[in-house]
Amino acid sequence: MVQSDPKTAQATGDFRVAKLKSRAPTQFSLRPDAAERDAIAAEMGITGIRKLTFEGQIAPLGKRGWRLSATLGATAVQACVVTLAPVVTRIDEEVTRTFVPSEQIREPEEGSEIEIPEDDTIEPLGDIISVRSAMIEALTLALPLYPRAEGAELGEAVYAEDGAEPLRDSDLKPFAGLAGLRDKLDKGN
Repeated sequence: MVQSDPKTAQATGDFRVAKLKSRAPTQFSLRPDAAERDAIAAEMGITGIRKLTFEGQIAPLGKRGWRLSATLGATAVQACVVTLAPVVTRIDEEVTRTFVPSEQIREPEEGSEIEIPEDDTIEPLGDIISVRSAMIEALTLALPLYPRAEGAELGEAVYAEDGAEPLRDSDLKPFAGLAGLRDKLDKGN
């Protein structure tokens, strides 16, 4: 449900653009309760979120744009990729999103090559700015992709067909062979 009053929009994190102040920033502070944090963790596919805050403002930018500036604070729990033990990560990030009308965003022609834009904070402006969605996106991007518990190591996997000599990780390093060749040549001089 989208709230039209910025004060009540705090509960859902959705701000109707038409109701935002055009001359001053609109402050917000999201602090999901335990049930909401559990739902967000389930949505993200992680073990849990112990703490989560997202505080900042939505400020007018030019005639038709808006800039969301916020601080994300979170303590997230993920499973270790090696042992599945819980890995706790503390996140403190500054988040910026720039919302501009769609016609101001250059869309590439189909099949053309494009460069990745330097400013990856630009998003198309709709009728609503979802602070909650920005919070979840920022949290997702800030989490480690492969969390690893302290001291957890993968070890070495060795695979081979019956009767064949197994390849080891050291055999697959192309420059290791060059180092051996260099050593042989140095001995010959």
